[in-house]
Amino acid sequence: MSDIIIYNQDRIVEGIKEDTLFDLLKEDIEVGRAHYERNIDPAVAEQSNYFDHALVDILVKGRGNIPSKIW
Repeated sequence: MSDIIIYNQDRIVEGIKEDTLFDLLKEDIEVGRAHYERNIDPAVAEQSNYFDHALVDILVKGRGNIPSKIW
């Protein structure tokens, strides 16, 4: 998640403003998800959507100051 944030600051802001965040970051998210799945115990991965929750918590939640039509 940190790499996505570091290398995509402008796209994150644009994506939140335009409600296209997950489309704009689709490739980066797929790479991150693959890395996560390679490094997590499969039993843990099956029990929860930790990666998806982290996407929302880390990429979106702390950026409520960005004007957006989604809030």
